[in-house]
Amino acid sequence: MSYSVTQPSVRQKWIAGILVIGYALITMLPLLWIVATGFKSSVDSIAYPPKILFEPTVEGYVNVFTAQTRLSAELAAEPRDDLPWYEQLVRNKGNTIVGASRYSERFFNSVIIGFGSTFFAIVLGTAAAYAFSRFKVPLKDDLLFFILSTRMMPPIAVAIPIFLMFRNLGLNDTHAGMILLYTAINLSLAVWLINGFIDEIPIEYEEAALIDGYTRFQAFYKVVLPQAATGIASTAIFCLIFSWNEYALAVLLTSGTAQTAPPFIPTIIGVGGQDWPAVAAGATIFLVPVMVFTILLRKHLLRGITFGAVRK
Repeated sequence: MSYSVTQPSVRQKWIAGILVIGYALITMLPLLWIVATGFKSSVDSIAYPPKILFEPTVEGYVNVFTAQTRLSAELAAEPRDDLPWYEQLVRNKGNTIVGASRYSERFFNSVIIGFGSTFFAIVLGTAAAYAFSRFKVPLKDDLLFFILSTRMMPPIAVAIPIFLMFRNLGLNDTHAGMILLYTAINLSLAVWLINGFIDEIPIEYEEAALIDGYTRFQAFYKVVLPQAATGIASTAIFCLIFSWNEYALAVLLTSGTAQTAPPFIPTIIGVGGQDWPAVAAGATIFLVPVMVFTILLRKHLLRGITFGAVRK
């Protein structure tokens, strides 16, 4: 019986497959539970033991987008058949809609701040990474280590100085302030990751372009940038995930105008207490943009993670 040290056996493939499937199920279980809770009623969401089989309802999604109050006895006694389905659903629970909630505003704040900071981090990070990779920068290794060291410190450790600085500059609770802050935090990650990708691109390609009459910028734009697109895409995913999920600094520096969804979702309170279906519905909707962004760039993600692992 032949044995290969490079090819796994059938038994090893089965064991690896079972482990991967098991890990995937364990990892996906909390996400699936959040999605399921968004379609439960308020009673089913806090039932003990937890209900696996339940009658689905969109009550949580209606609650997350509407502000409600308790329906008075006089209004409750009046039959209303001309109401939209969502108002009728709320009315059946003894409540009435008094307006729209602020979830949509907070969600779009997350979109603006998350994608805006990712864009600036990628643009600035790509430019800095190209300079470190192609030019003779004095104290290059020291500067790269200093840039990386800013990532070692948890952002919350400098929260108070940032808060005081933002207050003096008038950046508290502003989109520009949060974009600037998240860009600064993500910049170190962007520089280091993209620098590794650009280092793997042979410099001879650029030299040939320069000989053909290209300017330095044209060589960068038409030669380097397309080959580094995989690394830039994977770096953009990591930057967006941080900006999208960041909670501590958003709680400290925003309260209204620029507040993002992560600090807002836990504060969703129903008429009688914490509205868990609405919280789960809000969390599910909040997952969609970053999930779509990752799926669109999934072809670049794996190659971007492994690119540069084997050096010439």
